[in-house]
Amino acid sequence: MNEMSFESALARLNEIIALLEKNEVSLAQAAELYKEGQSLLALAQTQLTQFETLIEPKGE
Repeated sequence: MNEMSFESALARLNEIIALLEKNEVSLAQAAELYKEGQSLLALAQTQLTQFETLIEPKGE
């Protein structure tokens, strides 16, 4: 999953949210989707932090 782009992670997160909002998955499936979503969120946050360090001016 670490090789996933920010955009792909965000798209998958949106899919997971839609699935969970429909309430059509079992409790076990919901738990797995939630765990996947947490991993994707962490990946996206890491990528954003890395990008921010690239664009921040030095010395600020």
